[in-house]
Amino acid sequence: MSQHHKFTARTRMSDLINEDASLLSSISRFGISLGFGDKTVKEACEANNIDSNTFLSVVNFLSEGNVEVDETYNNISIETVISYLKNAHSYFLDYKLPSIRTKLIDAVESSGQLSYQVVFMKFFDEYFDEVRKHMDYEDKTVFPYVIQILEGKLHPKYRIAIFEEHHSDVDSKLAELKNILVKYYPAKGTNYKLNDVLFDLLSCEKDIASHNQVEDFFFVPVIEAIEQKLSKSHE
Repeated sequence: MSQHHKFTARTRMSDLINEDASLLSSISRFGISLGFGDKTVKEACEANNIDSNTFLSVVNFLSEGNVEVDETYNNISIETVISYLKNAHSYFLDYKLPSIRTKLIDAVESSGQLSYQVVFMKFFDEYFDEVRKHMDYEDKTVFPYVIQILEGKLHPKYRIAIFEEHHSDVDSKLAELKNILVKYYPAKGTNYKLNDVLFDLLSCEKDIASHNQVEDFFFVPVIEAIEQKLSKSHE
């Protein structure tokens, strides 16, 4: 990793989290649990069989926002990235979004504005469905394809560019739900529960955006580079 990056192999994991708490979810998606004591990034990655170069590339990118990653492609383990993305899918589909849905139902019922519940749940469930379709497509189509090309087998028709086209924009549905909650929901009093749900929605939106950036700036470019090499070798 270049010296100008915020985190290096010698950075203590505890210092990394204290410096940027938003990376906590990313660390768990690499399969690294809390309780790492004074371990450095290198030591924690080695203890969990994680490629440290890939770990540092991702966390520095997410923390710094706009990192030049072209030069690091050769040092990125695509298997590590796939594992990271799969764990993220499980987090969103099996935990975070169902949790927000439960909180949303409770917040509306507690406010006494039950007439709005159908509208809210319709928008949320449509958003959830779009996210699920997108992530299921990756799990069932994209990742198996990538495993094949890592084995040197180039598919006669499929390319990662098709995934980019399939990379559906689900933000609009979430934006509609947020607008209804913020602009038009006739909540009375402080309504802490509804505020809590809105905060979770905003946080989840940002988290999914970061997830998509890892796909766009790490995953896709590396696969495109591998495809080009395989295409040339088959000429």
